[in-house]
Amino acid sequence: MTKYTRYPLFVLLICLFFACSKEDTDDLKTTAVGNAKVAAKPAAKLDAPTLSCVSATGASITLNVTAGATGAPAGFSIQWMLKSEYEANGGWPSSSDVVESSSFCKASFSGVPGASYYNLKAGKSVEVTIGDVIYDQVGASSPCESIPLVCGQEYVFRAFAHNDPKGIAKSDFSVDQTCATLPCSTGEEGCTYTQGYWKTHGPTPTGNNLNVWNVTSLTVGAVTYTDLELQAIFNTPAQGNGLVSLAHQLIAAKLNVVNGANDSAIAATIAQADALIGSLKIPPVGSGYLAPAVTSSLNELLADYNEGATGPGHCGN
Repeated sequence: MTKYTRYPLFVLLICLFFACSKEDTDDLKTTAVGNAKVAAKPAAKLDAPTLSCVSATGASITLNVTAGATGAPAGFSIQWMLKSEYEANGGWPSSSDVVESSSFCKASFSGVPGASYYNLKAGKSVEVTIGDVIYDQVGASSPCESIPLVCGQEYVFRAFAHNDPKGIAKSDFSVDQTCATLPCSTGEEGCTYTQGYWKTHGPTPTGNNLNVWNVTSLTVGAVTYTDLELQAIFNTPAQGNGLVSLAHQLIAAKLNVVNGANDSAIAATIAQADALIGSLKIPPVGSGYLAPAVTSSLNELLADYNEGATGPGHCGN
């Protein structure tokens, strides 16, 4: 074979090499572009819920949460802060801006099985109360669960729907909603504090608080409890036991009356609550139980008194 007959074979091999290389390169480009398309493709996202004001006390605000067209199958979260602080700071803080003294706080309302009350279908609504009653709401959790709102103040709220377990991303935040608590008490007939206040100012006070209870024992139902037992009851979340949530509000109402608050608006309700509880021993002191449906109406009346919606009004800071 001469040197001239070898060239066509050599040229053919060179062409094949570059053709394959180009094909491989094109494949890599296609794969890279394909991956880029996958990475760049936005994940499905839930629609944001909407918020509206329903009612208020001196220490809490009840909101209506309505799911968007995609629902809120895993529940939702709500954030809030004083409107005055919101305006002074130029809006919502980033997580790095939140300081201990800030009024900013948040709560999660889980829609997972076992707390399906907050599992919302498209366009469906649920009412939630923001205040220290979060402590007794099944499926709700908050770092501020024992902190009441401040009377006579405007608050700004926003919410988002949680990630769907099926992989749909959480929603954007809702449009901001402003609601206000009721005015503080004038002080003419005393004033009332919430269950969260009495819980954190008892014989085992929280943080820098002091024990301001004026009693060392109270009778709840037909059973007398020491102040330490009452504190233990306050420290026990209801977790679906209506007896515990009723006891929280009833003990708070009695401490308010002992503290000088006029009881004309609540005396009959206190008597009815005592009669309903009777000899049942309240957890963790005992193992008594009442269904929430049995206690809810009395619980709401007592909460309205403690939070200043009825009676002499809520105490200012």
